[in-house]
Amino acid sequence: MTETTTGAVHLETDEVIATLRLARPKKMNALTPIMLEQLADHVRTLDHDKNIRVVLVTSDGDRAFCTGADINAFAEHDALGVWRDWIRNGHRAFAALAGLRQPSIAVIQGDAFGGGLELAMACDLRVGADTARFGLPEVGIGTVPGWGGTSRLGALVGPSRAKRMVFTGETIAAATAERWGLIDLLTSPAKLHATSRTLAKQIASRGPVAVQLAKQALDHATHGNVEVLEALTGALTAITQDRAEGIAAFRERRTPQFLGL
Repeated sequence: MTETTTGAVHLETDEVIATLRLARPKKMNALTPIMLEQLADHVRTLDHDKNIRVVLVTSDGDRAFCTGADINAFAEHDALGVWRDWIRNGHRAFAALAGLRQPSIAVIQGDAFGGGLELAMACDLRVGADTARFGLPEVGIGTVPGWGGTSRLGALVGPSRAKRMVFTGETIAAATAERWGLIDLLTSPAKLHATSRTLAKQIASRGPVAVQLAKQALDHATHGNVEVLEALTGALTAITQDRAEGIAAFRERRTPQFLGL
């Protein structure tokens, strides 16, 4: 199968900034199962890369950032297949992106519909072209947002606006998306990539550990993710004398003498 048929997600790095790029412009960068697998694999690579400080999520072409799931690929799954493979794999990929240590920025040059908008919402920040459009049109084909749209959209724009978008499947313009808080920065298509890169460089110039810890703290405050809290508390114990004593006692098969330090 060709890249046009299956699509691809490419990973590129430039010093401390990485770019995840959807490459299926002739199909409006619609996501296929292969693309979801590649996205998840790249995210795992980035999460273990100590040099990368910011991740940009972009796509090829001018018309669409991503129009969501490839309907033909989606239709090939029966009910169990949708649950077992399609929805779960998308959730895994988007959850991994949302949970990256490094901040991520969606660079939205065109339409972001369905799973494409859900992909953008899985990023920490969104920079959009003023010509872009946004929507969750799933009810129009008799289904519902399946990759985090019902939860992330409400957190960004509020429950009433989220319900309006999901219930009607309506498309909103970039100016409305910015006013509602769905888009963080709005610019012309010509300045989109420069604006996004300037923001990425600004973040990358800050203390990387502080930025990554701040991201985890903010995510916990917003979503109540217990994994974030456990990660932070576990990291704190790693610098204590008690942890060193506990490990030493385990290795020496003796009772630890904790000092509370």
